[in-house]
Amino acid sequence: MMHVPGDMSDASKEIAIYTDGACCPNPGRGGYGVILAGHEQRREISGGFLKTTNNRMELFSVIAGLRALDMEHMNVTVFSDSRYVVDMYMCGHARRWKANGWRRGNAPALNSDLWAQLIALCDKHEVKFVWIKGHSEHPENCRCDELAVEARLRENLPLDDCYAPPAVMQQLSLF
Repeated sequence: MMHVPGDMSDASKEIAIYTDGACCPNPGRGGYGVILAGHEQRREISGGFLKTTNNRMELFSVIAGLRALDMEHMNVTVFSDSRYVVDMYMCGHARRWKANGWRRGNAPALNSDLWAQLIALCDKHEVKFVWIKGHSEHPENCRCDELAVEARLRENLPLDDCYAPPAVMQQLSLF
């Protein structure tokens, strides 16, 4: 948990979360890297899964960062190089999918398990997402990428139990 000590001033309730996901091949072994920075503290988090996708790792990196906060009602800025995460959340698509029973038109919304978790965690805080260009020498993004790549190469990675290969998702859309 990232604890913010002190008098809970506005400054102590502000935190930046830098995130990145990696997967190779895609789908394949995946990893995520997270940096939490705020109130003169810094923490790195990483992990991975045996078979997953890049988009799932991008989402999971944000979820892992928000889960690491041990207090509610923080002002959080999430920096991500994933247009998928930033745009789908900030433009309201994820909340529309939820309101529509996790459907995108006639098809199931991909990664609804992770979007549901992300929405629930964001509802505990004041969260804004900022897109940053990946692999552009942004120091925190580069470090998150290193953490994600290292994590996906670890031994004995767990399964991503909710990952469904595209063929399974296509079958689901037929119902």
